[in-house]
Amino acid sequence: MSRDPVPIGRRVAYLRVRRRLSQQSFADRLGKSKSWVDKVERGVRSLERVSTIREIAAVLRVDPAALLGRDVQPAGVVERREGVARIRAALSAYPMAFNRLADRDVMSPDRLAREVRHAWMTFQHARYPRLVELLPTVVTEVHRAHAQDPEAGRTAVVEAYRVTAALLVKLDEGSLAWLVADRAMSAAAGDRVLLGCAAVQLGQVLRASARAGPVILAAASQIAPGTPEEMSLRGSLLVQAALIAARAGDDRMVGELLDEAAKLAAQVGDGHDHHRTAFGPTAVELAWVAAAVELGDGPQAATRHEKAIERDGWRWLPVEHRAAHLIDAARAHLHMDDLANAARLLLRAERMAPAEVRDRPAVRDVVAQVARDPGAPPTITQLAIGLGVL
Repeated sequence: MSRDPVPIGRRVAYLRVRRRLSQQSFADRLGKSKSWVDKVERGVRSLERVSTIREIAAVLRVDPAALLGRDVQPAGVVERREGVARIRAALSAYPMAFNRLADRDVMSPDRLAREVRHAWMTFQHARYPRLVELLPTVVTEVHRAHAQDPEAGRTAVVEAYRVTAALLVKLDEGSLAWLVADRAMSAAAGDRVLLGCAAVQLGQVLRASARAGPVILAAASQIAPGTPEEMSLRGSLLVQAALIAARAGDDRMVGELLDEAAKLAAQVGDGHDHHRTAFGPTAVELAWVAAAVELGDGPQAATRHEKAIERDGWRWLPVEHRAAHLIDAARAHLHMDDLANAARLLLRAERMAPAEVRDRPAVRDVVAQVARDPGAPPTITQLAIGLGVL
């Protein structure tokens, strides 16, 4: 992926501070003046000689490529790729197709439910690297349980596929996420509640496809809004359909769907997590922000964001949900060329849930966009360089 040029002086300044060197001590080690260092860091003086760049890199104890921004592997990329490969391998095993079970006993339903529940909690706390480690075993165990008793193991396999798809969307593994969401839909066939649960993740996976909207709405129509659990599921599906409509630029449909979702949310209330949806009035408000960003209405998104985070329900949402929302709000400010607030929100999201920023390629791109602007705050530049995206 090509990158916009970033002044080498900004990299030098960041790496110098990280090494806890003052400009004077840094200059002394280079045999230069403090004024020379200051001019380099401010971009007044250019660095063109390869030998000088190597000398600076040696003092800062980094590879010269880190100063030039070339061939620097973003932090954690290798680990994520290996983790996704293990998840893919687990998904590629079909014990139910060949009726092959390992010699050891299949995990008990209660323990399997606990493992799946733990996986969801890990996701909702935005501990994505840990979840990458957990999922291969979880997927393998639900496959084994489903092979032994397809009906009894159906809920576990659908929920395992759901959380796997949710993670893969975060990691920008779109094709694999679609495969997993499709498997969840197939496993849920015949059970309107399970099908609705699976459709929530399908909507996340296919958000860029306007054709997915009717599928999500069809799933919502199968859920009668009776109990809080049913209203939460139906409302979450309406939210997903609204976000698909927003991506397609259909603001009228967005309004109709989110208005209907808001009515259901008012009956459910905040502070619940029925079917792992965290659906409630505050969640619908955050959906309005995300939709406004997709529709290109930064001011509306920013205004709704400020009101949403003042609600009591904001504190009750999962960490993952709140951090993801802060990214949406940052994108709104980026659209408005308000780099200071965009940077502030990105840094807040990173403090709240580091993996939401560090392990999501799409968010790393937002950080890079903000940091590449000459007027970007130094704090976001430091974060971007630390992530290897500048």
